[in-house]
Amino acid sequence: MEYKLIFKDYNEALKQDRLLGLKCRACGAITIPPKMVCRQCASPDMEIIELKGSGKIRTFTTVFVASEGREEEIPYTIVMVELDDGPWMMGNLDGIDPKEASMELIGKKVKMGHRVFPGDKYSAGEGARPLFSLVN
Repeated sequence: MEYKLIFKDYNEALKQDRLLGLKCRACGAITIPPKMVCRQCASPDMEIIELKGSGKIRTFTTVFVASEGREEEIPYTIVMVELDDGPWMMGNLDGIDPKEASMELIGKKVKMGHRVFPGDKYSAGEGARPLFSLVN
């Protein structure tokens, strides 16, 4: 069995503000980030699709104690977004002061961009991460 979408290609697309996912030909579920089989039915029969990258914040957390190598980033807010295309995904939230993040964020519309973060001793080098911004 081979990967339809490898993480390197997913990461390179993120660097261009493109969100790639996998749509199952058996059940129609969309899987992100890339996996070998469908997250819903475990079928390996999937096709690569491009998602819109927009959605609504469903929950969030603000990080005040950083993991090793991310000390300079604190505080930062991570959001769980229900994409307009269906699946949920996590990413950092940009454009608000993390110290002022409140329950008013829940339900707010967001659009995905990206930020490239340097690698650390646990990774294979730099990588792009989803970065969401509020949409008015």
